[in-house]
Amino acid sequence: MNDSADRTKLLKSLLDERILVLDGAMGTMIQQVNLTADDFGGAALEGCNENLVLTRPDVILDIHRKYYESGADIVETDTFGSTPIVLAEYALADKCYEINLAAAKIARQAAAEFSTPNKPRFVAASIGPTTKAITVTGGVTFEQLIDNFYQQVRGLAEGGADIVLIETSQDTRNIKAGLLAVDRLG
Repeated sequence: MNDSADRTKLLKSLLDERILVLDGAMGTMIQQVNLTADDFGGAALEGCNENLVLTRPDVILDIHRKYYESGADIVETDTFGSTPIVLAEYALADKCYEINLAAAKIARQAAAEFSTPNKPRFVAASIGPTTKAITVTGGVTFEQLIDNFYQQVRGLAEGGADIVLIETSQDTRNIKAGLLAVDRLG
């Protein structure tokens, strides 16, 4: 099953039939691997888990595989902090599209490996709140948030994500900006 529209239809059908299991914490799994600064791309990038989809895709793929092996129906992409706003803290803002595209493709690869006719597997695009919130921290406009989320979700969609998961946000305007970015993408 390669067609995105077919996967979406199947996902909706399965949600009507049963509870689907989502994976667990990506960051915790990454910490268990005991990576070095070199794995992240150097000392300046250490801690940028999202960059691992470029520097150590094997690690991220293995994490997705472990969740599928454990029975997950859906895995989240390694993109919680992959908007230009967050990536700019590591001087990687210009790699937003590339990182999100790669992350979705890695998760899609694992989903394809574990999908069967009786147990299809899916990919959720993980979209975190950014490090700026209009209400809480300031330093960003509503339109800037929409643009940042749009850049992120464009790569995720083109990489094969089935659904979008806007998560862990304390500011409803960040959530709204994320939803508008998804809507803009269509």
